[in-house]
Amino acid sequence: MSDKKNRVVTAHVPEDLVERVEKFAARQDRSKGWVVRQALAAWVSQEEEIERHIEEGLADIDAGCTHSHDGVAAWLLSLKSGAPQSPPRAKDEG
Repeated sequence: MSDKKNRVVTAHVPEDLVERVEKFAARQDRSKGWVVRQALAAWVSQEEEIERHIEEGLADIDAGCTHSHDGVAAWLLSLKSGAPQSPPRAKDEG
């Protein structure tokens, strides 16, 4: 275990989910707590990544780095055709 301090967190979890966690723990010869920590860490990382992408997208909008709807729609339709177009360029790319 790491040198980080640990805290106990409680949650009401449906029985069927607990049973599924117990199965994974048994298969991996780990504790339920270990499985729950791994799952929680993965979920938090995923949510942080989503927030980072949203913040980047909002910063792009604020900077005027956007694509027109018509340009993106035409590009997507071209992907189905035999002659796909180049992806649209952001408005600030010229």
